[in-house]
Amino acid sequence: MYGGKFYRLLHPRPTVVIASRCPNGRVNLMPASWNTPVSEEPPTVAVAVEREAYTHQCLQHHRYATLNVLPIDAADLIYKLGTVSGRDVDKASQFGVNLEPSTKVDVPRIAGALAVYEVEVYKEVEVGEVTLYIFHVLETWAAPGAADQWGFDFKKVNIPLHGAGRAFYRVDPKPVFAKK
Repeated sequence: MYGGKFYRLLHPRPTVVIASRCPNGRVNLMPASWNTPVSEEPPTVAVAVEREAYTHQCLQHHRYATLNVLPIDAADLIYKLGTVSGRDVDKASQFGVNLEPSTKVDVPRIAGALAVYEVEVYKEVEVGEVTLYIFHVLETWAAPGAADQWGFDFKKVNIPLHGAGRAFYRVDPKPVFAKK
């Protein structure tokens, strides 16, 4: 029987950085690897956020956000963003994160992201210590050349897959296609 934390057998997982607008007027940045697509129609993505997290308070205050997929080279930044609270620190200023305007929402996206989802809170489900935010996807953007019909082109870019703590993994650039 596996003796570790049950969810670690579902890792590594893609990490997004949620940018949200907070009651203090700042933009908060929180990494989240507990995320998944939910539905194609309506287009939705879900992200689990602890109710004690400042991001939860921000999403209750302002119902729009961006979900930013950063390159693997940003693993140090992603880890640092998760080590402090936006209640105490302006994370964008503290860590030199450049923000740029989004297309459909008034929450900025992170400059240099490989992909960005512009989203609005669609539904919330409370489960244990988290709120599962189900976001309606209003706009999806990918950096030129970063993706093709199958998703990210891992011969050209790579994304951080979060294991646990400071551990991040790369994606093997060679796809394995199942036989028909």
